[in-house]
Parts: sequence; C-alpha cells; structure tokens
Amino acid sequence: MIKKCSKNEARLHRHRRVRGKIEGTGCCPRLNVFRSLKHIYAQVIDDELGKTLVAASSNEKDFKFDGGNKEGAKEVGKIVAERAVKSGVNKVVFDRGGYLFHGRVKELADAARGGGLKF
Repeated sequence: MIKKCSKNEARLHRHRRVRGKIEGTGCCPRLNVFRSLKHIYAQVIDDELGKTLVAASSNEKDFKFDGGNKEGAKEVGKIVAERAVKSGVNKVVFDRGGYLFHGRVKELADAARGGGLKF
C-alpha cells in the first residue's frame, strides 16, 4: 500500500531542503515566512546567533487587516520591512518556508522590497 504524506509534511520536506542551502548571517539575516489559513507571520532571523531580530504578524493586537488574504500579507511585509530598517537591517535573504512564491508569500516579499529591504 502506498502511503501519501500530508501537504504539511511535504512542505516541511521542501523547507528543510531550502534551509540546507540558505543561512542568515549577522550582515545578511534570513527573512522567514510562515502562513496559516487565518494569519501570516514574518521574522528576520540571525542564524549565527540563533536570534530573531524583528518580527511581524497579522495576529498582533493593532493589526487591522485579515491575515488570510493578500492585503494582510502586504501589510505584514510593510511592517516587517519598517521594523528591520529601523533596527539597521537593509539586506536579507528570503526564506519562503517551503511555500510556493505565489499569492500571499509573493505579496509579503514585494511589500518588504518596497519597504526598503534588499533580497
């Protein structure tokens, strides 16, 4: 009998494969994206220190948009870019988290680019 793995297990497998190739450093940290059905989360991570430098999500108290659509993802991208630039980070490497670069993930990336991050 052929056992089919779940979509999340397949995504985690893709994510591990991508993480083997990219790494965030102090001068160029990693912009990580996680999306659920209702929310989207973004973190700027320094993998050498193992620390999250800045983070933004649609789950925050003062967030006015729905995190399950492109508009919410665009706002999260703007917020994370603003916080990263304020903390002195201008260049990042983008980690799509095993998701396709499409839809909410793409909108978040484009908004982060528009907010001043280079990747």
